[in-house]
Amino acid sequence: MKKLSILIAVLLIGFTVAAQKLDVNTSKSQLKWTGKKVTGEHWGFISLEDGSFVLKDGKIASGTFNIDMTSLVCKDLEDPEWNGKLVGHLQSDDFFSVEKFPTATLTINESSAFKDGVAEVKAELTIKGITKPVSFKAKKVDGFYTALITVDRTKYDVRYGSGKFFDNLGDNMIYDEFTLDVKIATK
Repeated sequence: MKKLSILIAVLLIGFTVAAQKLDVNTSKSQLKWTGKKVTGEHWGFISLEDGSFVLKDGKIASGTFNIDMTSLVCKDLEDPEWNGKLVGHLQSDDFFSVEKFPTATLTINESSAFKDGVAEVKAELTIKGITKPVSFKAKKVDGFYTALITVDRTKYDVRYGSGKFFDNLGDNMIYDEFTLDVKIATK
């Protein structure tokens, strides 16, 4: 009977170690966005509302990250008037329709095993209520999980200034892809 109890304890510990849920420390995590246009670029930050992911067998088995679109800020424009105009425009229906869609969500479906601290991740990103697949490399670096995610905004009905949908934009063209430079801290 004692051997059976020890065996059950060992098995339970093994299952507990095999799958580990990690909650995001939102105050220490960072999402930096960068959008580019013909004449330059803009960048800033956006906050995570919450998030967690599950590590199992050396892979990210699943995860969900809720992004607070109302927290979007621009950091490269110092003039308060121009900064406010840009942020207001990005939050408007021309771009992310933040009033209607205050939250974007990244849902991790699977990943490869981490090899040399890097894993290939397959996920779904929901912006403006539209969900599309994305893939990226996740890295474990100095206690953080990092990723550079490239997003084609036109797949989420964000068409303003896009050369795919408008002709003769010249210097007013905004590139369709923007990046999210992600740095996740866990609790």
